[in-house]
Amino acid sequence: MSLPLFIARRIYGDNGVPGDARVSRPAITIAMIGIAVGLVVMMLSVAIAMGFKQEIRDKVIGFGSHIQVANFSRTDVYETRPVVGNDSICQVIRQASAGVEHIQRFTVKPGMLKTEDNFQGIILKGIGQEYDTTFLARHLVEGRIPLFTDTVASGEVLVSRQVADKMGLQVGDKINTYYIEKSVRARRFTISGIYQTNFAEYDDRFFITDLYTASRLNNWKDRDLVSGLEIRISPDASLEQCADEVASVINRQTDRYGNAYLTQSIEQLYPSIFAWLEVLDTNVVVILVLMLGVAGFTMISGLLILILERTNMIGILKALGAPDITIRRIFLYFSAFLILKGMFWGNLIGISLCLAQKYGGIVHLDPQTYYVEVVPMLIDLPIWLLLNACTLIVSVLMLVGPSLLISRIKPVKAIRFE
Repeated sequence: MSLPLFIARRIYGDNGVPGDARVSRPAITIAMIGIAVGLVVMMLSVAIAMGFKQEIRDKVIGFGSHIQVANFSRTDVYETRPVVGNDSICQVIRQASAGVEHIQRFTVKPGMLKTEDNFQGIILKGIGQEYDTTFLARHLVEGRIPLFTDTVASGEVLVSRQVADKMGLQVGDKINTYYIEKSVRARRFTISGIYQTNFAEYDDRFFITDLYTASRLNNWKDRDLVSGLEIRISPDASLEQCADEVASVINRQTDRYGNAYLTQSIEQLYPSIFAWLEVLDTNVVVILVLMLGVAGFTMISGLLILILERTNMIGILKALGAPDITIRRIFLYFSAFLILKGMFWGNLIGISLCLAQKYGGIVHLDPQTYYVEVVPMLIDLPIWLLLNACTLIVSVLMLVGPSLLISRIKPVKAIRFE
């Protein structure tokens, strides 16, 4: 064992301060608390930001999948210009990228829901039998999800909890919807289920029904015509890469009616939502920098006070021939011990709070504002380890400069220092 490490461990074993020290003891305690509190805040900030981004991203992808193929001339996400979405084009998409996991058809039709005393604009979304309803099932709060097909009208519809509460609707109620073409067309549905995602972008608009009904409302006689195809990619695939691979093949194709295909990732379809999520990263970076700064400066103050109270020891070591670098290493080792102790308590408290929130849902939010009912938490082991490593390294590096004070201490004066 090296001499600096040995002396640092002895000092740490003596709690770092002489028995009669009244200044450095609380200063060191405050420094360790600063490290612990800083690490707790950083862990919570990262866990909340990552959890929130994942929740919102999952909801956006749940409704629209990772990639959409639609009509090139479409100018709006909810416009109803059709393209052919048969098995042949689906096979071309699968061959275009190895990351493609599932393809599903959809057709949308803007309309209006009207009750006796209220009305609501809606987007009727028709889905086929191949549609993955896992996301809808996860957010279903009442009723059931019918088996939607492209061959027969089910006469049933899924509505959101937000619309149901606003319009006074319940499962089993019959509702009248209206669609404007050259004339007004009406369709009567039975509410089979109510879903709730707390994401107003969708809950305020989408009614889910069968593909057959939506296509008939659009007056599309050809059963192969759809508003678009939703493509889900595998978890380990890159969204940008898959979108580029599909686009490089599909965007050169036209269907039998001369309609050109357009491929867009979910990030391109909803740029404002994902740009908003990226802002969270900036907020987290600011918090991390501030907390590292607070933790580092509390350690600097503790180290400076400790050096002053250990001036006599420093003078003796210098008189015995110890070089400045050796004495500096003693105090840096000792500071690292204090930082590690503060990090231990910070991790213990931080992980406990994260787990309590993740599985207990202690802190609730207004879903109308934050799109989630409880504060989301995502604990990522690599990020957690990186956060701890950066805290230790940055904190120790911030102490290198203040430790230069040791070189200015003269042995003769230091030995007589009281």
